[in-house]
Amino acid sequence: MGEVELQPQNNLLIIHAVIILYGDAANESLAFQIATDIEKFWNDAEGKVAIRDGWFSKKIYQVRFKIDGRFDGMLTPTEVFENTNPRNNYFRVEEFAQGDISFVDEINSNTGYFKLQNILDNSTTAAHEFGHTLGLVHPHNLDIRGEGTPGIMYPRGTLVDPHFQYYPEVAAGEKGGTLNPFTRRVLQKDIEDLHLEDLEFDENGIAIIGAFSSVWHEKHLP
Repeated sequence: MGEVELQPQNNLLIIHAVIILYGDAANESLAFQIATDIEKFWNDAEGKVAIRDGWFSKKIYQVRFKIDGRFDGMLTPTEVFENTNPRNNYFRVEEFAQGDISFVDEINSNTGYFKLQNILDNSTTAAHEFGHTLGLVHPHNLDIRGEGTPGIMYPRGTLVDPHFQYYPEVAAGEKGGTLNPFTRRVLQKDIEDLHLEDLEFDENGIAIIGAFSSVWHEKHLP
């Protein structure tokens, strides 16, 4: 979830979001790293969007992401339930997660759960889950062999060209022969799938993308 700011004078559309971490595996350094990863992956796309400018014309805006990270070791369920700031996204971080995956609570949301190992070492997992908070879903076609770089929203298990697999020498579909999440990238198509041109901006050029799920997560236990 985020707050979208339109700057016509600079030809910029800026998506602001704050990633707030809590949980036993969370800390300030990790919050900074995750925010930096999300911002980098989404800005590397150098996305553009055409926004209506009058009845018969459109203006091209550069899409930029401004992501901040914060650790809150004293966060309470009430703060998550009662939050009304559309920039705030809350993720519990633990070494163990049921299902062995990181997740958001729904498409268009501002809460979720990160498995620590998924989000380390410049992983694309946080950027992928952030896409879900903005309304993006997994593509329907999960066999994209021959189509090049996999977009950020392709899930684990997707069939890809060999050099995007965990092990390039393994046959497609076999163990190690599916998408290595580290090879995903945000593409212009991912920016287009946000449908930023359909947002309703107020008189100050502000709009909201995503929605409040407001779920507090207890720690998962093995």
